[in-house]
Amino acid sequence: LGRDETCCILYTSATTGRPKGVMLTHANVVSNTWATNHHLRMTPEDVGLCALPLFHCFGQNFIMNALVNAGGTLILQERFALEEFLGAVGMHQVSLLYAVPTMYILMLGTDLARRDLTSLRLCFSAAASLPAEPERQWKERTGYDIHQGYGLTECSPFASYNHDTAFRAGSIGTPIENVEMKVADPDTGGDIGDGELGEILIKGPNVMRGYFRNPEATAQTVRGGWLHSGDIGYRDTDGYFFVVDRVKDMINVSGFKVFPREVEEVLFEHPSVREVAVVGAPDPVKGESVKAFVVLKEGCEADAESLRAMCRGRIASYKVPEAVDFIAALPKSPTGKILKKELRAPR
Repeated sequence: LGRDETCCILYTSATTGRPKGVMLTHANVVSNTWATNHHLRMTPEDVGLCALPLFHCFGQNFIMNALVNAGGTLILQERFALEEFLGAVGMHQVSLLYAVPTMYILMLGTDLARRDLTSLRLCFSAAASLPAEPERQWKERTGYDIHQGYGLTECSPFASYNHDTAFRAGSIGTPIENVEMKVADPDTGGDIGDGELGEILIKGPNVMRGYFRNPEATAQTVRGGWLHSGDIGYRDTDGYFFVVDRVKDMINVSGFKVFPREVEEVLFEHPSVREVAVVGAPDPVKGESVKAFVVLKEGCEADAESLRAMCRGRIASYKVPEAVDFIAALPKSPTGKILKKELRAPR
């Protein structure tokens, strides 16, 4: 088979709609595998720990294929179980720790001081945005930075990395080798300046062949060779990219734009909050209002008004949640992504 023939079909996580089959070519997979080896500086001595599903692009391409290509050792766990996962790091002398933000949050709920993490050389996060507070706490308690990777199934999935030479907290880094990224006006597609919010676009050998039996969606997503990510973000003056939120998750309150992540970052700072997700709720007057779903840490307490009061001192009044629901767990996909479409569904 030729380099441009379909190598595999992997399905999107469907956090906002129905899953779509992404046709990745042999060239897509090979280019992304080598880029992963290069940027993570992988060697045959590396031992990687994976508790993520291999039907997902993160597990299959970024972890499994890259480790096999580097000649390293892959430790597979059927699913993420907190104690077994952390215990495996010391048992197998793991050097590469792969996790999604939810996994880091759960690990922070344990006594990390008694864990053997000395073999680690890299802690990596992808598949969802990493909140600032867990990132700060992980560094404070373990001494390790969490290096974020960014991408989509549609780009094999690796597109940017933080970072080969100059780590910058909170950033998804800069584009990987042979890949271009830019920020464009989500309405016109035109380029915008550094520091301005827009949609992140990706071009390179990692961009998919198309969606399986869905040419309409393919034409909508890949235009002029640029993959439209659906993520709102910005690039700073040094060329580092930052993700703010998903286009489809933006809340419209009386014509004012509210990005859920901004509200979530504030709520995460409350000492009793373990996880939080913010969505738009229908409002007969404003169109939408801000609603927060909160999971508390075990044995901790908080009330809606105290969380709202904390927000009032940090963000504009129209961004403060009008409703706060305390729930036992957030709905998630098999890869740990929060399924906000389920939270928005009528209850």
